[in-house]
Amino acid sequence: MIATVSAPVHPSAPTSASSGTGPVPSAPVIARATVAGAGSTTLTRPTAPASSTSTAVGAARVSDAVRTARATVAGAAVRGPRRARLHLKRIDPWSVMKFSFAVSLVLFVVAIVATSVLYLALDAMGVFTSINKALGDMVGEGSTDAFKITAKGVIGTSVLLGAVNMVLFTALATLAAFVYNVCADLVGGVELTLSEKD
Repeated sequence: MIATVSAPVHPSAPTSASSGTGPVPSAPVIARATVAGAGSTTLTRPTAPASSTSTAVGAARVSDAVRTARATVAGAAVRGPRRARLHLKRIDPWSVMKFSFAVSLVLFVVAIVATSVLYLALDAMGVFTSINKALGDMVGEGSTDAFKITAKGVIGTSVLLGAVNMVLFTALATLAAFVYNVCADLVGGVELTLSEKD
């Protein structure tokens, strides 16, 4: 003998009888009971929705990712900063020459500007006037113009010294690059240890 029982589930919001435009009730949930023979009974229940299963899987994946990230951070903290040992085998002389020339040119301009500003400040305080007067008293009145300190002489001397310094600095830096390359071929170069910031 097989008996089927249907039990409709009432909707949460009742329909409006007067207007007929209320919310549509959901489909009834059927509970079936099958009786086979005298004492055998089989019950069928509705299965759980698939959305709850996918939500549980997503939450599990997020938890695994968080645990993995925490383990990585903890391992890095215990291990400490990474270090690398490198050897400086060769320095390009052409790049050294360009870099040293640029640096010497900047220093040349800075020296000229600093000399000019310093001369103007001292001249405004009357320092060079006093020096020129003292030199005139020492060497005589007729030779005062030969030993007179002027802006042209001070700035010209600064330009000359800056130009010589620029040439020497560039040449010596390039020569140092050649010497280092020769020594590096013999002894292996300078050893560097690079480390991450703590």
